[in-house]
Amino acid sequence: MITNENKEKFNNIIGKIYQINSSKGIGTYNEKTLHKVIKSYYEENEDFQEIKVDGYVADIFKNNNIIEIQTRAFNKLVNKLDIFLKKYKVNVIYPIAYNKYISWIDENTFEEKSYRKSPKVGKITDVILELYKIKKFLNNPNLKITLLFIDIKELRYLNGWSKDKKKGSHRANQIPINLIDEIILDDYSIFVPSKDIDFTSKEYAKTMKITIHRAQVILNILKYLNIIEVIRKEKRSNIYKYKK
Repeated sequence: MITNENKEKFNNIIGKIYQINSSKGIGTYNEKTLHKVIKSYYEENEDFQEIKVDGYVADIFKNNNIIEIQTRAFNKLVNKLDIFLKKYKVNVIYPIAYNKYISWIDENTFEEKSYRKSPKVGKITDVILELYKIKKFLNNPNLKITLLFIDIKELRYLNGWSKDKKKGSHRANQIPINLIDEIILDDYSIFVPSKDIDFTSKEYAKTMKITIHRAQVILNILKYLNIIEVIRKEKRSNIYKYKK
């Protein structure tokens, strides 16, 4: 649970890193500002950051525990997890934009041209596609997944292929604004909306307000984890039921 103390700590770290980046100018921003802020939030002492462990570099390594901050592409974690989980507890931190504010900037002058708030609000199902990439590790007792909900300002260059130069544009940076919540995925049955009602993938998608593709992915994961089971088939649809 996020406390006011947690939020104050997070905001202080944002201030320090943002001040350093601002002094360099937006044109020299490191694209991983979000990563840097989160890493410092979980461990401010740089002596424990970027540590080589068994042939791989861990974001944080302290007291035989590893923290990996992964903003996307969980497939890049597979080789690391194959090694790390044999000996260490690993906490994978996945940031989710709760509220996203998009700032469109000129890629030559770095002047802000427009600014808007995205209508999308982050939710736990945003991690589904990433979880599938490391599905085989999800029942490993040494692995923990932490979802970190953050308000984010995203800077995007106006260099896309569309007339307004927004479609196909490149992201310049993601800047954390505020820490909202932290959810530890220690029980994947959180993705089962009802423990008593049988359902199809289409019904699941409608209930969870996600696409049918995402619904099929998470149902695949839940079935793999032995949380749900297929109890029968009606026409061409599997009927699922909560198992535990």
